Amino acid sequence: MKGVRHFPGFAAMAVACLVILYAPLVVVTVYSFNGSTSITTWGGFSWRWYTDVFTGPESARFAAAAWNSLSIAVLAATGATAIATAAALAMVRGGAFAARPATFALINLPLMVPEIVTAVATLIFFSTIGLTTGYLTILIAHVTFCIPFAYLPIAARLQGIDDSYEMAARDLYASRAQALRLILLPLMMPGVISGYLLAFIISLDDFIITNFVKGAGMETLPTAIFGSVKQGIKPNIMAISSMMLAVSVLFVTLSYLVNRIGQRTRQPDPARRTP
Repeated sequence: MKGVRHFPGFAAMAVACLVILYAPLVVVTVYSFNGSTSITTWGGFSWRWYTDVFTGPESARFAAAAWNSLSIAVLAATGATAIATAAALAMVRGGAFAARPATFALINLPLMVPEIVTAVATLIFFSTIGLTTGYLTILIAHVTFCIPFAYLPIAARLQGIDDSYEMAARDLYASRAQALRLILLPLMMPGVISGYLLAFIISLDDFIITNFVKGAGMETLPTAIFGSVKQGIKPNIMAISSMMLAVSVLFVTLSYLVNRIGQRTRQPDPARRTP
């Protein structure tokens, strides 16, 4: 049976999709090194717009927005990964229970619901309970939205770990907590790290939900970029966008590599592990 690559027109369609998806990113990256103030006319290779990001008139604004984005991403990824790890343990190691399909659907709901719908619903919820929009509301929204991104690699890693390792630890008089801390968590760690990295980059890059729940005077890097773009596209915006793209590619690549390394790592002999 022939693979999908052998169907007529598949190669042309694949190339067209890649060009449509990635050509704009290449253009933005190339013109971020443009020495001209024009965003369409090439004026020679220059680092001036990257320097402008850190020393220009808008540098203080972008620095504050970047700090907000980084701190929220770290906290949101930490909270989402902790919740996702607990959820994965319950779903994979908790045995069968009546609400298991519904729980799985609930965990993955943010992946299926359009982000604009999640943003509006989150804003309505915060308004209903009287919570003032700002740093805290962004953090809560990001933790909730990032849970499924952290859950999927953690659950996948946990499903690949044979429960005989925990059973061997229990046979050697380890408590459930010791078996979890000394045996299961170290084996899960590649999935946990991969989930954390994905949650971090999803939080760092989010715009739609953040724009709805950030409140007045609160900016993250994506919303600061959007605010600047509304006044006209400037070359320094291309430089910031290129740096964010590089960070995103780096973290997604790290997440992929950590997950692959975890899959290839030979699991230890349970008879030789002691609690």
